[in-house]
Amino acid sequence: MEAAATMCYRHPSYETYVRCVRCDRYICPDCMREASVGHHCVECVREGQRSVRQARSLFGGTVPRAAAPVVTYVLMALNIVAYVVEVVRSETVDRFGMVGAVLVDVSGERYYYPGETYPGFELSGVADGEWYRLLTGAFLHLPPDTSFGVMHLVFNMLALWNLGRAVEGQLGRARYLALYLLSAVGGSVLVYLISPETPVVGASGAIFGLAASFYVINRRLGRDMRAVNRFLAGFLLWMVISAVFTSWEGHLGGLLTGGLVTYGLAYAPARLRTSAAQLAGGAVLVVLLAVVVAVRTAALTGGG
Repeated sequence: MEAAATMCYRHPSYETYVRCVRCDRYICPDCMREASVGHHCVECVREGQRSVRQARSLFGGTVPRAAAPVVTYVLMALNIVAYVVEVVRSETVDRFGMVGAVLVDVSGERYYYPGETYPGFELSGVADGEWYRLLTGAFLHLPPDTSFGVMHLVFNMLALWNLGRAVEGQLGRARYLALYLLSAVGGSVLVYLISPETPVVGASGAIFGLAASFYVINRRLGRDMRAVNRFLAGFLLWMVISAVFTSWEGHLGGLLTGGLVTYGLAYAPARLRTSAAQLAGGAVLVVLLAVVVAVRTAALTGGG
């Protein structure tokens, strides 16, 4: 007696005699997925993939299936777009650049803030509540009509391209982005502490944070540190030389913040390398930076 014809569960017009070894449904060649024993259907393969834990790096970050450094691309794009905006609207730097406390007269000219205001002058900067400058200044660069000009952007983007790919690949996208932003803010906070009257722009603080992170990562992975030591020495030399054009305080602040954040990710006990614990640590650092800014503001404004 001839067996009754059986049809593929996804393609009813296709006659088949092969079954999925997991769910026992009949499957046609288009629905077959080869397994170690027999074949699986499309749904069983998909369900199996969901149950597989995605690989994580030593630092707790999810290792992306795609190797493209997406966050680095996005950060570079934001810096470039911000520079184009600067060229079109030159007042962007004055409005969003990092500055701690300056006096502005009716004509828009800025002057050193001696600790009190005078008739006809207004306080401007972080001390006046413009906290956004701590971050927005890190996406702006020296205007093209200055001595350093567009090279400021070019050098920073080259450094971001080279460092960002390596650090993002180790930390994962979310932790890498948090590191970049915290380093940028950390650099601005040190500027605010030491030179609140100095206008500062540039991604250098964040990039120095990536440099410190790159150093800690290689040390934690047990790699040959000779080349890495020379690399970091070059960055420190850059910090000294570029102080003629930019802010060494921002560089140092970013370097210290990036190193601290990555050290916590790399050397924390295994039980504290979970996403929740690392998120809590990042929140504590944000609060600490906010407290430092608030205390400095109170000292500059007399608490009023």
